[in-house]
Amino acid sequence: MSLVEDIQVETWRTRLGDFWREFAESKVALVALVVIVAIVFIAVFAPWISPQNPYDLARLDLFDSRLPPGTVGSGGYVHILGTDAAGRDLLSAIFYGLRISLLIGLMAGAFALVLGMSIGLVAAYKGGRVEAIIMRIVDLQLSMPAILLALVLTAMLGQGLWQLVTALVVAQYAYFARTIHGAASAERDKDYIEAAIATPLPAHIILLRHLLPNSLPPLIVVATVQVASAIALEATLSFLGLGLPLTEPSLGALIANGFQYLLSGRFWISVYPGVALVITIVSINLVGDQVRHVLNPRRGQ
Repeated sequence: MSLVEDIQVETWRTRLGDFWREFAESKVALVALVVIVAIVFIAVFAPWISPQNPYDLARLDLFDSRLPPGTVGSGGYVHILGTDAAGRDLLSAIFYGLRISLLIGLMAGAFALVLGMSIGLVAAYKGGRVEAIIMRIVDLQLSMPAILLALVLTAMLGQGLWQLVTALVVAQYAYFARTIHGAASAERDKDYIEAAIATPLPAHIILLRHLLPNSLPPLIVVATVQVASAIALEATLSFLGLGLPLTEPSLGALIANGFQYLLSGRFWISVYPGVALVITIVSINLVGDQVRHVLNPRRGQ
């Protein structure tokens, strides 16, 4: 590597080190980060660490239906969190449900990030009438509740993984577009951007190499919040029967499956998946909040 590249690498190492030290100042955020890592581990290795494959019909026994927590089932192992109405081990179902919820949250967040970032950058770079038209459309969408828009879209598109992800992306991209537009607009009038525009560089080079890197910090914060929001939206839609089909149950679907048994005393069928959902969302939000604190340019002033 050249001397300039060595300096750049060392600069990034210093920045990452400073970021981690400042992030670690919050013990709550550290605990939340550990929880997120554990949740991701559980989701990835669910087929190997779950006591049962809850969606293998050959392994289900209706005699195990709605067993309370700690009961030994017909399979010979203890159902730590009990079973649901179909006789599925609830702990295993939560592990598998975490996989789908996290997958949808990350996919929706990533696609919404790319779409919103592209729209916001183009609007900030072009300026004038193009910027006005694009941002009015974005502002119009932001005036509508995301859950309402997602409900309408899922009702139109139908059930399915990609239909749900598409609905969530459309419902969320405006948050990214507004955030990146604000950050990029502040950078657009600086001397280094004007100098880059004065050179014969293509527009996409200016956007990707100059404007985007200096507009990323607030976008990182929004991304963490929107991933948690996507998981919550998916759970809400699945609970209402508009999300995933029963063959691909998420945490929201598991909550819905046990809701009718709450008043009969079989609370575990719905409550434990709900607890898992809350822990996941709160942990992501806590980490995102600490990231926002660390990246706040006005911190310490």
